Amino acid sequence: MTDIIFSQLANEVLLDPRVMHERLVADASREGLLDVAYDTVDSPVGPLLLAATEEGLVKVAFDRQDHDAVLAELAAAISPRILRAPARLEPVARQLGEYFGGERHTFDVPLDFRLARGFRRAVLDHLPEIAYGRTESYAQVAAAAGSPKAVRAVGTACALNPLPVVVPCHRVVRSDGSYGQYAGGEEAKRVLLTMEAA
Repeated sequence: MTDIIFSQLANEVLLDPRVMHERLVADASREGLLDVAYDTVDSPVGPLLLAATEEGLVKVAFDRQDHDAVLAELAAAISPRILRAPARLEPVARQLGEYFGGERHTFDVPLDFRLARGFRRAVLDHLPEIAYGRTESYAQVAAAAGSPKAVRAVGTACALNPLPVVVPCHRVVRSDGSYGQYAGGEEAKRVLLTMEAA
């Protein structure tokens, strides 16, 4: 009887890709082989790819950034041991849902900033200080990050922000109030700023 039950269980595992995937994720996590977990979530600005190491959220990417290309970049920059593992991303997915629902103004999840260094990191450290519903100019951010003349470098830091939305580079605009460039596109930036201004 035990052999029959075991055989049925084995067949279910072999035939159901979801069961196989869950087993793979569990085994990889237990053995310390899951370096980057990822998932995608729907949002008002399109599907967002979320990726996290054990240290914290390491990447948020818009659909227009090509999620497959982003995963390939993460494999090269961090580790090829990447799996879809929604459980690791659940806290940030929940907080993003609250943010897009107008219930959350700041994020409280561990962040892994390994993809940003030097002045770019200084810019990213400042961005959460820009309050929900507010904006700062690239020049203001440059001054706050300690290099008042580095306005273009602020633009680059915002464009290359590995954690958009969570680290709010969308709150940085040109001195004339126009949006400027954004990884998610101008429409995504408009949606975020309009939502926060409401």
